[in-house]
Amino acid sequence: MSWSQTPIALMAKSLAAKEVSSTELTKYFLDRIEAGKHWNAYLDVSAHLSLEQASKADKIIASGKAGKLTGIPVAHKDVFVTRGWKSTAASKMLEGYLSPFDATVVANLGIPDELNPNGAGMVCLGKTNMDEFAMGSSNENSAYGPVLNPWNSEYVAGGSSGGSAAAVAAGLAPIATGTDTGGSIRQPAAFCGLTGIKPSYGRVSRYGMIAYASSLDQAGPMGKTAEDCALLLTAMSSHDPRDSTSLADSGEDYGRYLTQSWKEGNSNSAKPLEGLRVGLPKEFFAEGLALEVANAVNAAAKVLQDMGAELLEVSLPKTKLSIPVYYVLAPAEASSNLSRFDGVRYGHRANEYRDLSDMYKKSRTEGFGAEVKRRIMVGTYVLCHGYYDAYYLQAQKIRRIIAADFQAAFEKCDVILGPVAPDVAWRLGEKSKDPVQMYLEDIYTLSTNLAGLPAMSVPCGFNSGNLPIGMQLIGNYFSEARLLQVAHQYQQNSDWHLRQASEVA
Repeated sequence: MSWSQTPIALMAKSLAAKEVSSTELTKYFLDRIEAGKHWNAYLDVSAHLSLEQASKADKIIASGKAGKLTGIPVAHKDVFVTRGWKSTAASKMLEGYLSPFDATVVANLGIPDELNPNGAGMVCLGKTNMDEFAMGSSNENSAYGPVLNPWNSEYVAGGSSGGSAAAVAAGLAPIATGTDTGGSIRQPAAFCGLTGIKPSYGRVSRYGMIAYASSLDQAGPMGKTAEDCALLLTAMSSHDPRDSTSLADSGEDYGRYLTQSWKEGNSNSAKPLEGLRVGLPKEFFAEGLALEVANAVNAAAKVLQDMGAELLEVSLPKTKLSIPVYYVLAPAEASSNLSRFDGVRYGHRANEYRDLSDMYKKSRTEGFGAEVKRRIMVGTYVLCHGYYDAYYLQAQKIRRIIAADFQAAFEKCDVILGPVAPDVAWRLGEKSKDPVQMYLEDIYTLSTNLAGLPAMSVPCGFNSGNLPIGMQLIGNYFSEARLLQVAHQYQQNSDWHLRQASEVA
């Protein structure tokens, strides 16, 4: 049987029924990873470690103590430190680094052991490629080369979680983890025809996630369906005392509403979303949005309306300000977080230097890529005496206003619907020479990170070049289960998420 396009919800049933073993599944995907190296989706694969975990998973299944995800393979973005695998954040600065511990996300999903008794029992396939230190929107900033889009290898896969997106879209993994600082789960998911969700800030522990911008970073799943994302997010999410921003009540079943009608007591199966109010922000459908993307998102809104939802216009007036605010705050935090990579304790150290100061300069010059250096320099500048008040403090004030805009909108609607990006994936190299043009591609995703809200990408069509289009669903704080419910109901009435990437055998 071909497992490459099988949702993990169905895969779990086959494992439970003993129709396939975890070892067989793992070998199947390892073979596909070997055959699909040209996508450049993985940075590190260790077949013997994966098969060792699969063998343990099979023993757990045989003992009758298996959970919902036991034995299912998963790929991890290389921003999560992982015992046994290299953890580099796709940077020469951390080339060859082996972590002595697992990130909480990796531990929560992994095989149970003495250090990790509550693991979900999933098998790690390897570490996926990404933009260096998660800084980018195309996965062209990786020190190990760009990831190619399985729908068209001449186009970008999106970033910064492009490796995870391409791995799932190409059938090199059934599901994967990603991180989202300004859209880095939703945008590559949209570009590769996948479903991906960024939960509310604090839902998923950041412990062991190599930091970019600590007040914005959040982990989430990328898969084929909303049901798959709900399963993985439930296992990923837990309170973690090692992360001071981890929510005390972050663990819950995010799939509990999937098959239910929006309004309790609604028995009309043709109108499962009756009572749902969907807000369409006028700022998201203004100048700059590609016509084919607008048409696909509007068609998706019409499907929701046919299922009983009410469509209404809302306003998010500070949308355009999210770009300058983000590109002040995120680099400022990056400047602080990346100061630890100095060539002293771990990471790259220059071979030749005159003194300590020269070692710092040369190690960081050699270890960091161009985009990382650019953001460190911008961040250091806005934090300097004399500029802190003018830039950083002003950006923080506008961040609060952006969050308030969302709360005003949610007084009128339950979820917000719009595009993920202004256009579909672009050609490799098309925007890399103009960083500002690349930054503008994040206009619809940045504001939710600034506000800490949950948001997800759901496949909703294709353009004339057969490249995927994603719609974005945004919810109020802690409404992940409801967002996934809307996405699941939409996917019961559409088949965009079931399409197979055109360049994948």
